[in-house]
Amino acid sequence: MSVIVVDYNAGNLTSVMNALARIGVDAKSSRDADEIAKASRLVFPGVGAAASAMETLTRTGIGDAIKTVVKAGNPVLGICIGCQIILEESEEDGGVKTLGLIPGRAVRFKDEPGLKIPHMGWNQVNFTQDHPIMAGVRSGSDFYYVHSYHPVVPAENAFAETTYGTQTFQGLIGKDNLVASQFHLEKSGDVGLKVLENFCSWNP
Repeated sequence: MSVIVVDYNAGNLTSVMNALARIGVDAKSSRDADEIAKASRLVFPGVGAAASAMETLTRTGIGDAIKTVVKAGNPVLGICIGCQIILEESEEDGGVKTLGLIPGRAVRFKDEPGLKIPHMGWNQVNFTQDHPIMAGVRSGSDFYYVHSYHPVVPAENAFAETTYGTQTFQGLIGKDNLVASQFHLEKSGDVGLKVLENFCSWNP
């Protein structure tokens, strides 16, 4: 079973490819919009800022290609910036219109005394409703985060949440054949690999 991982110069590609290889998945990275549009299963990872990511996705046609895969009903997984860019907009960079695949927006953590932003490191992920890609993973498991912004979506599109300081935010979101984690699956050890494995066998 082949998986295409989107390469749009947003970093973190190698660690995602290595994680998929560890679970025996034949993954291919691509920055070709036509090839991406034909993917039967797509992973959309990355780190970086919303404005530069959207500029690249628009200029290369990859943004439209991702929309094509979602519309076709094929499984799509977003990770980190891939969890924010699928929303309607982001507060980052003064406000950026994003892909609009899930209702909602990415917002920055509110400043709190003693709270470091970005939120970086391991933190507990608690399920708010079941999702097939979390099968076999215990609610309350620790996953690895690196981010200053987080998604805010309707409750029916949220599947897990995490608390940082006094702020509880949504860590796993989804709609139909699209699912996205704000936490880095490829950096989350065995639990992260388990979720990737579940995604690779998920048939929404």
